[in-house]
Amino acid sequence: MTSSTKEILDAILAPDTSPADYAALPLPASYRAVTVHRDEAEMFAGLETREKDPRASLHVDEVPLPELGPGEALVAVMASSVNYNSVWTSIFEPVSTFAFLERYGRLSPLAARHDLPYHVIGSDLSGVVLRTGPGVNKWHPGDRVVAHCLSVELESADGHNDTMLDPEQRIWGFETNFGGLAEIALVKSNQLMPKPAHLTWEEAAVPGLVNSTAYRQLVSRNGAGMKQGDNVLIWGASGGLGSYATQFALAGGATPICVVSSARKAELCRAMGAELVIDRSAEDYRFWKDENEQDPREWKRFGARIRELTGGEDVDIVFEHPGRETFGASVYVTRKGGTVVTCASTTGYRHEYDNRYLWMSLKRIIGSHFANYREAWEANRLIAKGRIHPTLSRTYPLAETGQAAYDVHRNLHQGKVGVLALAPNKGLGVTDPALRARHLPAITRFRNA
Repeated sequence: MTSSTKEILDAILAPDTSPADYAALPLPASYRAVTVHRDEAEMFAGLETREKDPRASLHVDEVPLPELGPGEALVAVMASSVNYNSVWTSIFEPVSTFAFLERYGRLSPLAARHDLPYHVIGSDLSGVVLRTGPGVNKWHPGDRVVAHCLSVELESADGHNDTMLDPEQRIWGFETNFGGLAEIALVKSNQLMPKPAHLTWEEAAVPGLVNSTAYRQLVSRNGAGMKQGDNVLIWGASGGLGSYATQFALAGGATPICVVSSARKAELCRAMGAELVIDRSAEDYRFWKDENEQDPREWKRFGARIRELTGGEDVDIVFEHPGRETFGASVYVTRKGGTVVTCASTTGYRHEYDNRYLWMSLKRIIGSHFANYREAWEANRLIAKGRIHPTLSRTYPLAETGQAAYDVHRNLHQGKVGVLALAPNKGLGVTDPALRARHLPAITRFRNA
C-alpha cells in the first residue's frame, strides 16, 4: 500500500472526514489490483475446463492509476467479490477477455485506455467516491457507494428503452478494464448506487452482480415477470445467483422449488424459508446417458418429483443458468404456457432440448443478461431496506483472490464469496446498526452455515 493509498484508507476509517477532505486527498500514482496477463492467455491450452487453475493465472500487481474521463468516477474499493465471470476471465474461457478489451479500445481514444497488456478484473465493489469527471453531478467525493456492472455508451437509440440493448453494452471488469478486485476502480457514474447502511463493506460488495441479474431474470417484465402464486424452479438455489432468486421468490409470494447438490445446501435453502427442496445428488438424477444423449426418463422422474412436492402442479418459471446439463429437463418440466428464463451456461453453451415440449405446449425461452440501471437500482433498494439479504459465506484478502476464484470454479463455496481490498479487516462500514440488528440472523445466515 502506497502512502497516498494509506492516506485514503485513514480518511475512510476516520469518523469525521468531510467531502472537502476527500476531494483534497492526493491520488496515488499506482494501486494494487488483481490482474490477468495478455502474454499468459494460452497458459491452459489443452487442459479440460476443470483442470484450469485460477491460482496460476490471477496476479496481484501494482498498476498505474487510469486517467479519469467525462462521466466517470474513481472509487476507493473497500471490498469486492468473485463472480463466475471472474472465473471465466481467469481460465480464459470461452475466449480471452483481451479480445473484449481490444475491441473496446478501438471505439474511441478514451476507450483505448482499456486495451492494455493486463486486465484488472472484478464486477462488484463497495467503497467511497474519490473523484468524479466532468459532467458528473449526482455523486461527490466521500459518497459511500456500491457499483453495478453495466457499462454503456448510450449513443445509439437502441439502448434508450432498455440500456441492456445498447450496442455498446459491456460488463465492467469483464469486458472493460479497471474492475473492482483492486484498491481503486474506474466506473461510469451511472454504475453507482448508495451503499446499504446496515451492511459491512464486504456484505455490501457481494450482491451487486448476482442480485441485479436475478432481479431482471425473475422479477422484471424484461425477464419472467414473476407473480404471486407462481411455482419457480431454481437451479443451484444456494449458490451465488440462486440464493437471490430464492429470496425474490419468497418475498414476492411465489413458491420456490430449490434444486441443490448436497444436504448442507438443502438446509441453507430451508433456512431462507424455502419448504420445497430437491437434493439432486441424493436423488441421483442423471439427465444425460452419456456426453451425447439425454435420458427423457430422468426428465419425467424429475417432473414427477416436482409435482409430488407441489401437490400436483408443474412449475410456471424455471430459473436457468447451468445450461447444457439441465436445459432439456428444464424445458420438459415447465408447465404448458410457462417460461424458461436463462442467464448463463456454466455447464456448457450448447443447449439441447426436445422442441415438441416447447412448441406444442406453448412454452417460452427468454434470454436474460445482467440488468439495466433501473433494475439494478430497484434490486439494491431491496437490499438497503432489509427485504433481500446478502448471501456472503466467506471473505478472502485481496492477495488470495486466486484461491477464492478456484473455490468458485470448483463449486466449493456457498452463496457468494467476498474479497477485502482496502478494508483492513471484516466487519467495518456499518452506519445503521439498528436496522442491522433487526436482520442480523438473515445477514449472517450463510456464514453460520
